[in-house]
Amino acid sequence: MKIRRLLIANRGEIALRILRTCRSLGIETVAAVSEADRDSLPARLADRALCIGPARPSESYLRPATIVQAALGVGADAIHPGYGFLSENPALARFCEQEGVIFVGPTAAQIEAVGDKLNARAAAEAAGVPVVPGGAAADRTAAEALAVGIVFPLLIKAVGGGGGRGMQRVDHAEDLPAALDLASAEAGAAFGDARVYLERFIARGRHVEVQVLGDGAHTVHLGERDCSAQRRYQKLIEETPAPDLTDSLREGIRAAALRFADRLGYRGAGTVEFIVDLDRGTFHFLEMNARIQVEHPATEAVTGIDLVAAQIRIAEGKGLGLAQEDIRFGGHAVECRINAEDPAQDFRPCPGTVSLARWPEGDGIRVDTHIASGSRVPPFYDSLLGKIIAHGADRAAALARLAAALAATRIEGVATNLAFQRAAIAAPDFAAGAVDTGFVGRLLAAGA
Repeated sequence: MKIRRLLIANRGEIALRILRTCRSLGIETVAAVSEADRDSLPARLADRALCIGPARPSESYLRPATIVQAALGVGADAIHPGYGFLSENPALARFCEQEGVIFVGPTAAQIEAVGDKLNARAAAEAAGVPVVPGGAAADRTAAEALAVGIVFPLLIKAVGGGGGRGMQRVDHAEDLPAALDLASAEAGAAFGDARVYLERFIARGRHVEVQVLGDGAHTVHLGERDCSAQRRYQKLIEETPAPDLTDSLREGIRAAALRFADRLGYRGAGTVEFIVDLDRGTFHFLEMNARIQVEHPATEAVTGIDLVAAQIRIAEGKGLGLAQEDIRFGGHAVECRINAEDPAQDFRPCPGTVSLARWPEGDGIRVDTHIASGSRVPPFYDSLLGKIIAHGADRAAALARLAAALAATRIEGVATNLAFQRAAIAAPDFAAGAVDTGFVGRLLAAGA
C-alpha cells in the first residue's frame, strides 16, 4: 500500500529527519506535537501540526491510543515512531494493526520478542548466537545459585528495558541481596517490570552493533558501528566501520546479527547489539533495538542508503529492494552527539533558550538538528540538541573533519557537552581506535 500521508509520532531532530525523507518521497507529513512543541521547527516545517496533549510525555508522546486516533483523525495512512518514546512499545504497533494504520517498524510480536531481554537471549541461543553467561534471577535463592557459576563480578540487568536503568554491578557475594533489591525496584519504576537477570561482567569490552534491514522474508546487514564511547550506558560517539577488529571477528558479528534477525523473520530497520570481550577475544549478544537508532546517519554516510526511506519501502510491502551484494561500503564515518547538559555538573540537563546556534558546514559534514538561534530546550525531554556526522575516505580523514566541525560549532544560552566532545575525539586513546566502554570514565577522571 502506498503511503500518502504519514503522522510523525516524535519530536526534535528525528522528527525533522523523517520529515525530510517523506518530502523527498512525496509523502505528506503531520507532526504530532505536545503543547511545548507547538512552535518547534518540526511543527513549522511539516505539512500540518496536530497537538496531542500537554508537555509531559506521559500525557502526549507516550499515549498509544491517542497517537493512533490522531492518525485516523487526520487521515494518515501510516505512523513513524522514530526512536525513544513509543518506538519499541508493542501497544502502538498493535493499535496500528487493529485500526488498519501502517506502522513503520516491526510487528508488535517482534517488538515484544526483543523487548523482553530473557526471551531475546533465548532467541539468540536458538539462532546459534553466543550470549553472555548468565540467566534469570527468579528469586534471591536462584540468583545466588546462578552467581556461583557466573563468578564475580557480575551485572544485574532489567528484563524489560535498557539504557542502564535497573542495572547494578556486584563485586562480592555478600552485596548481591541488596543489589538485587535495588535493581528490581529501579526496573519496576522505569519499565513497570521488576524482573531482573544476571550476566557475567566483562571488564574490558567494546560495544559493537550491526545495522540490519528485513522485510519478513529476507535480511541484509549494513555493516557494524562501534558505540563504546559511552557514559552510564548512554552513547556519546559512534563510528562505522568499527575500528581494529580482525576480519574473522567482524564477519562473525555480522553473520550472528543476520542469524538473529532471520530467526525472528524481522521486518524493518533494527540493530543487533554485541559486547566484544577484549580479554577473551570473543563476542556475545546483548540485545536488539527494534527501531531506527540515533546513530543511523553514520551508516547512511558509508552506504549511501536512506534508512528512513528503506523503512517506508518495507512498510509499504515493497520488500527490501536490494540484496547483500548490492550494499557497498565507502570510507569511514563518526557521529558526535551534542547535548544540552553540563559536564561540570555531572552532565546535568540544562534546559533554556538557545541564544545562538552556529552549526558546521563543509565537505563530508552532516548535521541533524532541530535547534536554531532562539530555539527553546524544554525540560521535559531528552537533552539532545543535534548530531554532527563526519565522513572521510578513512578514519583519520573523518576524525580530522569532525575535529574541525566541532571547533566551528557554537551553542550559546544553554550549557552543552561541546568542549567534552572536542576533548574526547582528541584523546590519544580515541585517536588510536578501539576504545573500550571504560574510555569516557577514564577521560572524566583525568579532568576532561
